[in-house]
This record gives sequence, C-alpha cells and structure tokens, in this order.
Amino acid sequence: MTAAEPTTGTPATDPTDSVPHDIDQIAPEHPEAGALDGAALQEALLGRWADVRRASRALMKDPALHRDPLLGMDEHRERVLDQLRILVDNDAIARAFPARFGGEDAHGASVAAFSDIVTADPSLQIKAGVQWGLFSSAILHLGTAEHHEKWLPDALTLQLPGAFAMTEIGHGSDVASIATTATYDEASEEFVIHTPFKGAWKDYLGNAALHGRAATVFAQLITKGVNHGVHCFFVPIRDEDGNFLPGVGGEDDGLKGGLNGIDNGRLHFTEVRIPRTNLLNRYGDVAADGTYSSPIASPGRRFFTMLGTLVQGRVSLSLSATGASFLGLQGAITYGNQRRQFNASSPDREEVLMDYQNHQRRLIDRLARTYADAFSANELLEKFDEVFSGRGDTDHHRQELETLAAAVKPVTTWNALDTLQEAREACGGQGFMARNRVTQLRADLDVFVTFEGDNNVLLQLVGKRLLTDYSKEFGRLDVGAVSKYVASQASEALHRAGLHKVVQSVSDRSDERRSANWFKDPQVQQSLLTDRVRSKTADIAGTLQKVRGKDQAAQAAAFNSRQHELIEVARDHAALLQWEAFTRAVEGIEDEHTRTVLTWLRDLFALRTVEDDLGWYVAHGRVSSQRARALRGYINRLAERLRPFAQELVEAYGLEQEHLRMELTTDEEHARQAEAHAHYAELGASGDAPVHERTLRARQKAAKKANKSDA
Repeated sequence: MTAAEPTTGTPATDPTDSVPHDIDQIAPEHPEAGALDGAALQEALLGRWADVRRASRALMKDPALHRDPLLGMDEHRERVLDQLRILVDNDAIARAFPARFGGEDAHGASVAAFSDIVTADPSLQIKAGVQWGLFSSAILHLGTAEHHEKWLPDALTLQLPGAFAMTEIGHGSDVASIATTATYDEASEEFVIHTPFKGAWKDYLGNAALHGRAATVFAQLITKGVNHGVHCFFVPIRDEDGNFLPGVGGEDDGLKGGLNGIDNGRLHFTEVRIPRTNLLNRYGDVAADGTYSSPIASPGRRFFTMLGTLVQGRVSLSLSATGASFLGLQGAITYGNQRRQFNASSPDREEVLMDYQNHQRRLIDRLARTYADAFSANELLEKFDEVFSGRGDTDHHRQELETLAAAVKPVTTWNALDTLQEAREACGGQGFMARNRVTQLRADLDVFVTFEGDNNVLLQLVGKRLLTDYSKEFGRLDVGAVSKYVASQASEALHRAGLHKVVQSVSDRSDERRSANWFKDPQVQQSLLTDRVRSKTADIAGTLQKVRGKDQAAQAAAFNSRQHELIEVARDHAALLQWEAFTRAVEGIEDEHTRTVLTWLRDLFALRTVEDDLGWYVAHGRVSSQRARALRGYINRLAERLRPFAQELVEAYGLEQEHLRMELTTDEEHARQAEAHAHYAELGASGDAPVHERTLRARQKAAKKANKSDA
C-alpha cells in the first residue's frame, strides 16, 4: 500500500511566487465565526453512512443505555447485559448479517452505527462488539450455512451469549503461535480441544467470566499427525445454569483499569470433545476419515485470510476512538470559551482561556488531528464495506484493507488517549470530576491501543508492507536501485516544490512571510510527507539487503536493529494517509468560507506533523534552517486564525447534550463567570469596594511626591 504520488503539474522554480505572501490573503474574504456550513461539515465528518449514525445516536440518547458512574463492577456488568437486550429490542445489532436472520447485509452501515455506542458507555459498546462483532461474526465469516442456521439466530437475539477465544496469555498478538490444540479423533469423529499449559489459557475474553455459554475457540488443527495451523471451533462452555461444562474451566479477570461493565475472564480446556462439524470450515475442513482440505493452498495465506475476516474490530475502534476525542474536545473547548483566568490585558476582566496561545495550541492542534482521524477512519470504513459487501472482495483488496486498518487504528487510538488527557488537563479540576466523564473515557479507551492488535505490532505489519512494496518495485530490494530511485524522486521534488535548502534560503530572501507561505502549499506538504516515508523506507531496505542470503539469525539481527525505525516510518505513512484523506475532504466542501477554514485546519495538521520531525527534515536537507525557524510562528498564527471557529468545528461532529452528559458543555461556567462579573461591577459602582493595598501605596507615594513639589 504505497502512498499516492505527489501532485504533479507545471513545476515552479519557487512555488511561493504562485501563492499569496500573507496569511491574510489566503481567501478573498475571511469568514467570520458563525459563518461555517455546519451541515456540510457534519456530512463530511460522519461519512457515507451519516444517516445511519444519526439514527444510532438517537437511540444512544436513552438514559437506560447510559453508564451509571456510581455502580460497582458487579452491578455495572449486569446493567450492561440488560442494555444489550435493549439493543436487540431496538433492532440495532443485525445490520451486517444476512436478511434471513433479520439483517441487511450492510457491513459498513453496521460498523458506522456501532461506533457511536461509545457515547452511551464504552463498556456497552465493547460487550456488544464481543457478542456480535466477534463471536457472531466468527460464526458468520468462518462458518458455513449449516453453522449459520444452527447458531446465529440465538446469538443475534442474545439467547446464546458467546466469547471470542483467540488471545492466549503467553502469545498475545502472535496468534499463529497459540498453543491450544484441536486434535481430530477419527474413531469418534470428534475434535479434542486441549490447553497444554497455563500460558495457553485464553485470556481477556469478554463474556468469559460470567455470561458466555459458548465460545469460538482458535486452536492448532491437528489431524493424521499434521498441524494445519490455526482454525476456529465452536465450543459450548456453560450449561443453562451458568456452570462450566466438563473439561472447561476459567477465572474472572476481575477489576480492570477500565471497561468494568464487561465480564472479562480466562478459559482453559482439558480434553474437551466437540463434534467434527463444530469446526468453522469455510477455509479449512476435515472429512470423517481425518483428511484435511482447504480452498487456500498456502497455510500462511489461509491464516491471514481467516484473521482478515475479523478486521472489522480495528475499523470500529478507529471510528469510536475518534468519537471519544470529539467528545473530550467539545468539553474542553466549550469550557475554554467560558472559563476566565488572570488579568492579562485588562484590570477589570480576566481572560478567556481560549484566548491564550498555549491553550489554542493544546486544543486546536488536537482538533485538527481529530478531523484527520475522522476522515481517515471514514475512508477505512468505505474500504471495509467494499471488501465485505463483495464489490471488491479480492485478495489484493483484502490485503489493502488489512494494511490500511493496521495503519489507521494505531494512530486514532493513540490520538484519543492523548486528546482525552490534554482535555482533562485543560479543564483543571473540572476535568477530573467524574461528572465530566473525561477521566473515565480515557480509562475505558486505554485498552483500545492493545486489543484488536497491539498498535506497535500493527505498525510493524505496515512497515513490512512498505518494504514489500519496495521489494516488488526493485526486485530483491536492491539498495543501489532504491537509493537511485529516492535520489531521482528527491531531485524531482526539489524542482517541483523547491525543497532544497539552498533554493529555499535564496528564494525567501530573509522574508518570513515567504517562508511561511511555502509551508501552506499543499504540493509542498504532500512532498514533505511522501519523501519522508520513501527515504526512511529506502534506508531500512539498505540494511536488510546487506544480509540477504545470510542465515536466519543474521537476518533477524539486522531486522531487529531497525525495528524501531520501521515502526516509526509506518506511523509516518499513516500520517501521510491521513493528510490525503483530509485533503480529499477539503476538496469535497462546496461553501467557500467553510472550505477556507477547513484548509487552515488541514494545514495545521500537516505542519504539526512536520514540526514533530523537524530535526529529520533539516538534517536531510528538506527544510532550510530559515524556514524551520519560521514554521512555529506560522503554526501559532494558524491556531490563532482558527480560534474563532473552534467551537463551530468541534460541534460540527453533531454530539448533543444527551451524548455529552458533561457539566463542561453546559452554560454552568458561563453563569458563574457572569455572576462574578456582576458582583464586582455592582461593588465598584456602589463605592463600597475595598481599596487594594497596591492602589493605596501608589496613592500614598503620589501624595508624598506632590508634597515635596509644593515644598
């Protein structure tokens, strides 16, 4: 999944000659606060299934679905189980399933609706995801018609609560190496599910501690003495009274750092026998005589195909994390527009927090990044729907989807944690109050960065894909060819975008405005972001090429020596993908004023990305020291320019008070500030206000000076 090529066109010796040299000339007429097309922004932010999301949000207004922060773990778990039944009663969970089961075969719409459950309670969302996005979806996507008819009706109506038993204590994200076995017994035509040691216990499983009566268990399929790799099996685990069945055991994970409405637990199996037909056999089957067959010959491709059918979890987490970021930002920005602190510019009125530059940088920078999260998550969702609807269900498109999900899920979930923490701090003590939800949201979303794939592991997959793409382009990763190619690309980029430091320094002629305007050229932004990915990937490829043909240990050591940088370049690649998605969203806005403001926001996202890696850009000759010095000032001015629109931009996401449920987003602080201002105004007008000691001293000093003059 290589990045799109930089925009081409007629090259200019100095691109700043073709753009305005003053930020005040960016648009013919500047929009004023309140002039944005909020409806158009909301359509862009909510994406293709905006109407579905609004319908889901309407249901999420129901107080019966909201989290009660005063409940203990046990009560919270039971409340969430009852809330799942409310979702069933409101036909809110079957969209992705076939019509014969009450669904719509609408995969993108299903994930879009699911993502907004996070506004009610993340525990409810994730437990719903376990039941219908993992357990039921494993039956749907890995099983065949017989399995669908047998188990899906009860799974969809919650008559059959289930767990998704993939992760093991000892292997985590390394699913291919799980140790649980499913050994076929030809005499009885049964699989024997067995956990050979404690490190192979299935762990962190929703529904495992209490509510689950069955599990889709991933195990190494062994028949006729051959291990055919990881497959999925339907395994009953509890009877109608909630007691473990013979051979099945487990533990309650207990209190966690968040998501305590979910009964996470461990499961283990001791020679548990299940019928041969309980193998979910869409991609691999075992005949009565033990003969194994599969429509996919390659064991590796078969494994990734099976896991790829479950990619929807990463898609939904990307959307949900974005929603949580918007929720936290709406609280912090609303509060920042009402809360006053310190007499910075007037002795009579304290400053609004959002008027401070640092507050703008803390929140508006993250608002720009959250818009990038929304647009890239929407494109990921559309790619997911294209594959799962069947319109684009090819091996190539599935690989593209897996890689895109592995890039977008890490950045959106990491961004959510950072944004919620900054929102908490920006609201001071108010942000720490449970009634404002920010701390609980951050705790609940903490695990997003390690489930459905640890973020660092996912980015390593992206990095390997980048290397693979280069390998295809240059044969056996010929470092000379790669280096020449990058040099050629860099030369073209220098000519097209004026990236060379000497060119920059000469063309700017000590004019800071010219330096700043260079950065806002979208062609320059794309070139900077693209060249960084290409150059870093080529450098890593050079190291790996040197050990090609050597033994496994030498190759592993070489890879390990560049692993951190490989993950870093994958994250850089994700930022490029987000910039491209952001740019496409900007181009889709018709209203001129709204497009102008959204362009500023896109520029802020891009230039903050460059600023974070500015040392690399300067060291590698992509940005001159003069332009590097101008960058921060320009970013500050962008944030200031966006400040009047911050409230409109965050509210465009469409969350209402029933979704927010924060004192921060009400007029409570405004009323307090108005009361305080009225009090001091009345006191001053009455003539009864006490004189401040400093004022008294100043008067006394002036009087002494006057007396001396008279003398």
